[in-house]
Amino acid sequence: MSVYDIGRVCVKTMGREAGNYCVIVDIIDKNYLLIDGLKVKRRRVNYNHIEPTTDMIEIKKGAKKKEVEEAIKKAKLEKKFKETIKIPLY
Repeated sequence: MSVYDIGRVCVKTMGREAGNYCVIVDIIDKNYLLIDGLKVKRRRVNYNHIEPTTDMIEIKKGAKKKEVEEAIKKAKLEKKFKETIKIPLY
């Protein structure tokens, strides 16, 4: 078990989608993860560009966009995924 497990809810900290919530869909290798979310496109990201939260949702490895959206609704996290967090500049 690692902090970066499939189904872990995270916040993007870098890029144009910074501050949005996402879910880890797959672990590509030791540096990259595949993420997806309601306001985040499915893409490959570096571990350093996301911050894990304590929330988890039930999805299988490589789940499709529709499956991820349904799992978010089932976990009652839809409101959280629609908001954006203000990320401080360093």
